[in-house]
Amino acid sequence: MISHDEFIREITLKICSSLEIKESLQNAFEYLKVHVPVDLLTLFILDTRLGAVRRVANALESSCQVTVPDEIIPLSQGLAEKIAARNFSSPFIVDPEHDEIFGALAPMVKYEAVTELIVPLRLKGELLGGLVLRAGGKDRYSAEQVELLGGIAKPFAIALANAMAHEDVLRYQAILLDDKRFLSRELYGGAAEDIIGANTGLRHVMEMVRQVAPLNNTVLLLGETGTGKELIANAIHFSSPRKDGPFIKVNCGALPESLIDSELFGHERGAFTGAVAESRGRFERADGGTIFLDEIGELPPSAQVRLLRVLQNHEVERIGGKRAIPVNIRVISATHRNLQSMMTEGTFREDLWYRLSGFPIMVPPVRQRKEDIPALVRHFLAVKSREFGMPLPPSVAPGALSRLMEYDWPGNVRELENLVERELIRHSAGPLDFDSIILNTNGEVKAVAAGDTAPQCPSKLDQAISAHIIEVMKLTNGKIHGPGGAAELLGMNPNTLRWRLDKLGISYRRRERERSNAGK
Repeated sequence: MISHDEFIREITLKICSSLEIKESLQNAFEYLKVHVPVDLLTLFILDTRLGAVRRVANALESSCQVTVPDEIIPLSQGLAEKIAARNFSSPFIVDPEHDEIFGALAPMVKYEAVTELIVPLRLKGELLGGLVLRAGGKDRYSAEQVELLGGIAKPFAIALANAMAHEDVLRYQAILLDDKRFLSRELYGGAAEDIIGANTGLRHVMEMVRQVAPLNNTVLLLGETGTGKELIANAIHFSSPRKDGPFIKVNCGALPESLIDSELFGHERGAFTGAVAESRGRFERADGGTIFLDEIGELPPSAQVRLLRVLQNHEVERIGGKRAIPVNIRVISATHRNLQSMMTEGTFREDLWYRLSGFPIMVPPVRQRKEDIPALVRHFLAVKSREFGMPLPPSVAPGALSRLMEYDWPGNVRELENLVERELIRHSAGPLDFDSIILNTNGEVKAVAAGDTAPQCPSKLDQAISAHIIEVMKLTNGKIHGPGGAAELLGMNPNTLRWRLDKLGISYRRRERERSNAGK
């Protein structure tokens, strides 16, 4: 029989033969099977955080029919703590019939018709995991073999610690790469974008932003779809002390209900089918920064409960996790829905509403800030022209801005942006007259969709001329002659314009005065 010292020396060389733990374990297996009965060699970690036994590597004959244990064996409540508390220090043969711990593991590990010997692996007094030798049949290991295997605990413990450290390095590397990809998609630039209308239609909103940005409280943005709530959230974050931290955006309405908990709060490895690695949720990613929960009214009740706990305790618990993870975040939420009505209907939690609505900000729709439309049009023209590779934005036809300002914009800023893009495609050389927004014969404006087959202008020439003159007259407040008058804008003689107004039956100031004098 081989001497103890020689056996330990050779097995140490085998386990140190490669940086890849699976290859090292296979080399050790090839050596061990010459000296002791072994059909399967398994290196495992006791993961108390996950509450499971996790297999690091297996080694066995390619022709062996022994069932390989699952990669993760979940432990019942408190069992991991019992294993850690048990003073496993020397090799022992598993006895599932008389041992509470291994009896509980028997249904998952399947000890029938095999003998299993475990070598506990400790480093600096801490139980890291173990080395399992499994051989088919009963009573396969002698007392001398158990004593011999006691000497391999140290080299395997070092190998296991190195494997765990290498796994941590790879995990943190993956986290950094994941963060880089994630934040490159989620973050805006280094500063807040200019808000169009900050000094006009959004003056009151920006004043509230300046008040709340330096603080750390929750903010609820209310307003119709397409009003720019995300830009306001962006302005709050980049005007706050958290501006150097992450700004994570979540569209709650776009997440499948089955994935919401995992996406927001993360999950542990093995928490569910397909969870092959641990994953941090959006709240963990936002640590030290701000998380923006758009369409908060779309959250299902289960996610509302977990969100409330995050707001109350400032900590998250991953799916399948056993511990709470503290997070330092600011929460900004937004919705176009009436959350108070949803509370009455029982679809939104009242306590969550009070947590989120500490500082509500109402973002007005475009129809309530029409003075911002010219600036918005210029902004989108500049942005879209750059996107399309145009050297300069095309000009806007006279009267077109007035037509845009008369429209109510049910789709708000998003609809205006889409209209500008469509006009640039259709009339890249300019001028842009925005004839997708047309006047009805009664003077009202309406939008015509891009795919509509309806005519894009009045059916008669006089109607078209009348509509255009009306627009110009409104733009000049009825002024006909002189600088800035309708005649100058239309390139007509003032007397010719008055004749045209009379012919078309369009009222103007002088004719109204003449009618008034005639009636006296």
